[in-house]
Amino acid sequence: MLSVRLVQLRSNSGRIGCALFNTEHGFPKDRSAAIQTKWCPIANRESSCSFEPVPAGTYAVACFHDENGNGKMDTGIFGIPTEGVVASNHAKGFMGPPSFNDAKFSFPGAATGLRLRMAY
Repeated sequence: MLSVRLVQLRSNSGRIGCALFNTEHGFPKDRSAAIQTKWCPIANRESSCSFEPVPAGTYAVACFHDENGNGKMDTGIFGIPTEGVVASNHAKGFMGPPSFNDAKFSFPGAATGLRLRMAY
C-alpha cells in the first residue's frame, strides 16, 4: 500500500483529489491517465489518501485541494491554480506544471508513506 499524507491545508473545506501515475502521459493534470485516483476527506487541515494494490515500480503522485467541491482544480488567469496543489517530491514546474521526471519516485512494493505539504 502507498499512503499519502497531506498537511498544511488552508482549510477543512471540500476534499482532496489524489492521482497516481506510472508514466509521464497526462501527469499531473489528466486524472483519466492516472492508474488510480482517490477523493479523500479532510480533518484538522490534513488528509490521507491510500493506493492499493500497487506493484513495485516508478510512480508520481499529484494532489489538489478541491476547496469548493466542484470536482475539478480551479484555475485563474493564465491557468494558474487557485486551489492548493502538490506533487510527489514537492516537484515544482517552471511556467507550467511539474514534470513526471521531477516528481517520480521508486516504490518498493511494500507499505510506504509520503508526507506532502499542500502549496497555495
